[in-house]
Amino acid sequence: MKPVKVGICGLGTVGGGTFNVLKRNAEEIARRAGRGIEVAQIATRHPNAKCDTGATPITADIFDVVNNPEIDIVVELIGGYTLAKELVLKAIENGKHVVTANKALIAVHGNEIFAKAREKGVIVAFEASVAGGIPVIKAIREGLAGNRINWLAGIINGTGNFILTEMREKGRTFEDVLKEAQALGYAEADPTFDVEGIDAAHKLTILASIAFGIPLQFDKAYTEGIARLTTTDVNYAEALGYRIKHLGVARRTDAGIELRVHPTLIPADRLIANVNGVMNAVMVNGDAVGSTLYYGAGAGMEPTASAVVADLVDVTRALTTDPNNRVPHLAFQPDSLSDHPILPISACESAYYLRIQAKDHPGVLAQVASILSERGINIESIMQKEAEEQDGLVPVILVTHRVVEQRIDDAIAALEKLDDVADKVVRIRVEQLN
Repeated sequence: MKPVKVGICGLGTVGGGTFNVLKRNAEEIARRAGRGIEVAQIATRHPNAKCDTGATPITADIFDVVNNPEIDIVVELIGGYTLAKELVLKAIENGKHVVTANKALIAVHGNEIFAKAREKGVIVAFEASVAGGIPVIKAIREGLAGNRINWLAGIINGTGNFILTEMREKGRTFEDVLKEAQALGYAEADPTFDVEGIDAAHKLTILASIAFGIPLQFDKAYTEGIARLTTTDVNYAEALGYRIKHLGVARRTDAGIELRVHPTLIPADRLIANVNGVMNAVMVNGDAVGSTLYYGAGAGMEPTASAVVADLVDVTRALTTDPNNRVPHLAFQPDSLSDHPILPISACESAYYLRIQAKDHPGVLAQVASILSERGINIESIMQKEAEEQDGLVPVILVTHRVVEQRIDDAIAALEKLDDVADKVVRIRVEQLN
């Protein structure tokens, strides 16, 4: 059987890794796929010194690849929204299958792309778009297909996890660690997507759609970054038996779907709380299987290439199947997607860590307890530190039971109006993940 011809668009970190893995493991891949997978053309403006492309044809124009009649599968690795969308839609229009690692493209334009792919009878595969080399999309979409997924939670941005790990283990400031992350290549010169949770929200949007059978709705995901976290709160969390992680959480409730990315206190004895450095992990809870954990490298040349090549093998296996019998893009049949709404953050439910800077006066704790009690908020634990010498303020740290966020918002507003409370109240959500 003649080999499947692949065109790679983009020969950067992931593109170079994909080429290398396909070349190095060609025999093993052919045994798995049932036929060879051959890179027939590459589109790149810059050579990659880490891969020897040999006699493989190279063009500077990505559309040369999608218009090449010899190409069966287009691998989109250029990133971004606009040009990548144009490239993918043109490939689909030309009847070519697509493999992409572009989480932003799928999260924002995936509904349109998948509809066009169904119309043309082609596959769009995107395992590498979430958590690098961890096959979490395949696990949820296929391995857990017999489950009703209750919730999932993930550390799905390695940059943020590296920063929080360094802050906890070495007592460093956010600003200091961010500079190192940029120097090491973990963070971009403009780190906004990583540290403000946008990158994680792209990935969470994809995971939630596959888990719950809902359309992709990135614009409704709540995002909160880690730039305002201090070593003070990291240390207090540790003293209370928690660790702070930048977590993506998607949960099914009767009222709707929670879809949120934010700093989160997790009990220190949970496996996911001990995922450190640039590593990623995703917990998925199903009604039949219980909780499962998927851990590994969330980025990098060959870890991400591993997922791209796995998609190429899957597409190759499915080339001759009836399009109606293929695994649906979002796990559920397109006409069976749910209209269960995405909840606003004010309607989501969590426990909360609050740090209040109070004046060292009698009765302050009673006022705090009264404000929380009036709003039906129960305190699970409380810790009061010695007055700080420089300003005489007493840090009061407490953890609440689970409650709807709107009640916490109301309570914080009331606390900040007290004469004996200085500064803004620090609020971090808490998840037990059990």
